[in-house]
Amino acid sequence: MARRFREIVTGVESDLGGDLTEAQKHLLARAATLAVWAEERESELASGKDFDAVQYATISNALRRLLADLGLDRVSRDVTPDLAEYIKGKAV
Repeated sequence: MARRFREIVTGVESDLGGDLTEAQKHLLARAATLAVWAEERESELASGKDFDAVQYATISNALRRLLADLGLDRVSRDVTPDLAEYIKGKAV
C-alpha cells in the first residue's frame, strides 16, 4: 500500500512538471490516499467481496476534484541539454 502511494505521488508529480508548491503537495497526498483506497475497493470487487457503490462513487468524485484542482494536463519540461552539455556528451 505504501509503495503504491509513492508510485502515484511520483507519477502525478512528474505529470505536473515537478517542483510542486506546499499546497500542491498536500492535495497530491490526499489524492494518492484516495486513489490507493479506490484501487483496494476495486480489487475487493473483482474478488467478489462486498462493495459499497455509494461510498466508492463519493471517494471517486473527491479524487476527481482533487486531481482537477492539481491540474489534469501533463506539463512538458524542457529536457534539451544546453550547448556545453551537448558538446561534452559528443566528446565521449
